[in-house]
Amino acid sequence: MSTLPLPLSFFRLSGTSTRDLPFPSSLKRSSVSFPLIPFRRLELFRSTSEMTISRSFSFVFCSLKAKATAELVQDTESGIPAVGRSGGGRATEVEHSRTFLEVRSEQELLYGIRKEVEAKRLPPNIAAGMKELYQNYRHAVFQSGDPSAAETVMSNMAVAFDRILLDVEDPFVFEPYHKALREPFDYHMFVQNYIRPLIDFRNSYIGNLSFFYEIEEKLKQGHNVVLISNHQTEADPAIIALLLEKTNPRISENMIYVAGDRVITDPLCKPFSMGRNLICVYSKRHMYDVPEHVEMKRRANTRSLKEMALLLRDGSKIVWIAPSGGRDRPDPLTEEWYPDSFDSSSVDNMRRLIGRSGAAGHIYPLALLCYDIMPPPPKVEKEIGEKRIMSFHGAGLSVAPKICPSEIAVAGKMSEEAKDTYARALYKSVTEQYNVLKSAIHGKQGFAASSIGISLSQPWN
Repeated sequence: MSTLPLPLSFFRLSGTSTRDLPFPSSLKRSSVSFPLIPFRRLELFRSTSEMTISRSFSFVFCSLKAKATAELVQDTESGIPAVGRSGGGRATEVEHSRTFLEVRSEQELLYGIRKEVEAKRLPPNIAAGMKELYQNYRHAVFQSGDPSAAETVMSNMAVAFDRILLDVEDPFVFEPYHKALREPFDYHMFVQNYIRPLIDFRNSYIGNLSFFYEIEEKLKQGHNVVLISNHQTEADPAIIALLLEKTNPRISENMIYVAGDRVITDPLCKPFSMGRNLICVYSKRHMYDVPEHVEMKRRANTRSLKEMALLLRDGSKIVWIAPSGGRDRPDPLTEEWYPDSFDSSSVDNMRRLIGRSGAAGHIYPLALLCYDIMPPPPKVEKEIGEKRIMSFHGAGLSVAPKICPSEIAVAGKMSEEAKDTYARALYKSVTEQYNVLKSAIHGKQGFAASSIGISLSQPWN
């Protein structure tokens, strides 16, 4: 094991564990100041030689808001060319500016952004987004009251900026099926360490943990599992993985996510997506943004569905899909958040895919509450580059008993009415679980919010 200024794999502060970081300790917020942040040297760990995480399962995260091909970073004002590598993975990393690897303070970090713009290696629009991301992330992490917040912010943002700059200099292009990049740089652990300080684990809950164990057993038996869920933030994959990290590490570390056009093309998102396994499809919400591209998007979706079908044939796959086609939004009148309605055709696509896979398949309704951590814009935006507001907050994840399509099908066939009925049954279960999580977290009822069918727990305590 060697020690470098900054890592080429995943990182931790000297003397701490990446897996067992302490939860934020109590500290009065009024006592937290915002001085220039000093920087601590980090240790390097190689992912494949020093980690023994089992990779026998794949976890497919499908939001059905994704894009099959990535547009490369280009800024017309800066004149930076759009060239890049395909999504097959990076066996080695190209030589790139080490500006952010060598910073030792907040002042140096922010100066590094200006330096890269002046050198024409960083487009001005991306530089502005990086500054905003830093300020919002720092504010959110300091909300935790953790005495080590300054060090956490500095180390995580230095790595994030380095990864963003690398992708600008050598743009990565995602394939319809993308396998997570774990070496020479471990993007998965990078994302987990970045999002972890934003979750208030003391006010977070898992509903029906026993069903996650049941799901894992089915995966061991070679079965496929589909989780029909709502979708709230760009950080959903990391939040799900972190909440299941203690109890279901194999699922947590082997997820395959579907990346939307935002998270596989936005320069501030791409490094966070590269650490996930991805199935990329276009969302109906953005299908007609550019009419000339509709047919291309449909062909791309067909390729992605074929990739998913091939994955399911092997069995032991778990698919997370948000059939709403995008992130939940608050009601414009009441400003209340709730799961967006499900598209029955998206639900039926998954039903048919697992039914034709040749392996046993099961469909479970899953609810996720985490919008406070990184809420989406109030309305769906066409343009890439949304403003990312962040906060330190509790999150909730719950799964309910599986719902079998055969219980709704008539004479073994799913009519259009039966498809709608099945989608509504799944949506009803998701909203019921969501309301329990909402009462526990926002209503501050904690474990008392548990119901007959939804038992809340905190397995990390």
